[in-house]
Parts: sequence; C-alpha cells; structure tokens
Amino acid sequence: MSAAISARSLRKRYPDVVAVDGLDLEVVRGECFGLLGPNGAGKTTTIEILEGLTAPDEGEVEILGMSWKRDGAAIREAIGISLQETRLADKLTVEETVALFRSFYREGRDPAVLLGQLSLLEKKKARVEKLSGGQKQRLAVACALVGDPEILFLDEPTTGLDPQSRLQLWEQVTDFRAGGGTVLLTTHYMDEAERLCDRIAVVDKGKVIAQGTPTQLIASLNAPNVIEFAADPMPAEADLAVLPGMKGLHRRGPNWLLNVDALSETVPPLLGHLERSGMRLSHLSTHRATLEDVFVALTGRDLRDT
Repeated sequence: MSAAISARSLRKRYPDVVAVDGLDLEVVRGECFGLLGPNGAGKTTTIEILEGLTAPDEGEVEILGMSWKRDGAAIREAIGISLQETRLADKLTVEETVALFRSFYREGRDPAVLLGQLSLLEKKKARVEKLSGGQKQRLAVACALVGDPEILFLDEPTTGLDPQSRLQLWEQVTDFRAGGGTVLLTTHYMDEAERLCDRIAVVDKGKVIAQGTPTQLIASLNAPNVIEFAADPMPAEADLAVLPGMKGLHRRGPNWLLNVDALSETVPPLLGHLERSGMRLSHLSTHRATLEDVFVALTGRDLRDT
C-alpha cells in the first residue's frame, strides 16, 4: 500500500537540545499509526514537522506524495490537526467555531452533524470560554474533522478527558478510519495505543528505537508476564538473573521488574530466595506484559517520565 506520510532523516535542533535526531517514519494509507514516548522524546516536534508547523533542519517529508515546499496549500486541504493544546476564540460559540473552521475548506462536513457525533450539539450556543476541558478537547477534534481530511493528526488527544469523552473520541477515530482515513497520533496511554493503533513507533531522544504492531512489540520481550517487587535490602541483579523462567530484568524506581515465562515457575523461587537471604518483601505484583513494559525494557524509564 502507498504511504500517506513519509519522513526521512528528520533532524531538528534547538539551542539546548536535539529534539529530533535522524528520524525515519512511514505511515501507510488507511492505518492508525501511534508515536509512543515520554515527554521530551521528540514526539510533538516530529508531528509538528509533519504537519508543516515547524521546518526541519534536515530531512524530507512527503504527505500523500506531496511536499510542503511545493504543495503546501493542497496538503492543508487534505489534513486535519488537533494540537496538544488548542487555543480557540473564547467569545465565539461552539457552532460559530466549527463553522469558521469549515469555511477554510472548499469541501467538508456538516458542522451540525459533526457536533452531534461528538456530543456537543446541546452546547452549540455556548461560548468556548464556558466549556469544560473535555468539551474544549472534543471541539478541537471537531475543528480537525470538519474539513473532511484524508489524514488526521492527533497530538495526545485524550489528555485530561473523562472516560466517557475518551470513548467518544475513540469512536470518532474508528469511524474516520472506517471511511478510509489515515490517523497519526501521539499518546501516553497504553490502552489507547493498543486499542486504536495498527502500528506503533517507540520514540526516545528524537529517534525511533522500536517499531511494529502492539502484539509484535510486546512479543519482543520474549516473556508474557511481569513480576514487580521491592524488598529490604534489594537482591542483586546476578541472583535474580538465574531464577527459573527469567527473560530479562530492569529497575523501575525502587522496584525490580522481572520479565518471565510463567509466574508459577518464577514466583516461588523468588520468594524462597528472599526468605533465605533475610530480605523483607515490601511489595509484589504481577501483570501481563504491556507496551509500557516494552518501553521500560528499551529505555530503563517509565513512559510518563519527564
């Protein structure tokens, strides 16, 4: 399938940091592609370069086979953008705001229908300044969709939303893709990435450090389960590495995270080792491996670390 978004060797430097460092990316038409990483990883700078809002220092970007330098106007007609923080005119009403954004495009969606789909119809006469944070976020998504774009850029679209609003936005993304649209989103939320994304690129320090489907990335750990524990004193890495079923281990704050095959194979020997060594167990929990475990294994940091 042809690429909707293609980026090659992107670099962006600021006086005190290299935000994007030789990043390559390709998003296939019709898929939902996620950029996953902590604050400061370069996700927002990358997406702003792809949106044409920031010029790269080096590298090339193609959107639907077009270049920002040659085809800027045509690209703007074909994309919708919801920024991490959208500042809308406080004194306009909801329906006036969406109508204003609709006027920027030669063709687009019916604003009233779109407001209904995003549960904003009853707020259509309300001024933007009177909306809750979640309502403003949904309004920003409505503004991104009203031009009936081929590609939808969503930068952390559900940050601060209540669970119901998150589900409503997920439904809009699903419906948009069902109509043939392409989505590129950044997110901090594991359930969001696993629910929406066909493929994911894990970004850290301005580079793509892993890429694949959620299932492929989790499988790369070679262990379906994670044991997280803390003890006083903490056991040495060498003693944990020889436990049965061990596939890898990492520190997260004060805790050890053990990637293991079967919990029943590793937990009893772990507890036996702690007891024999006189170590007092203060915390122990287990869970199925997630995308966050993939990120910790790759970087040694939590996804939400700043």
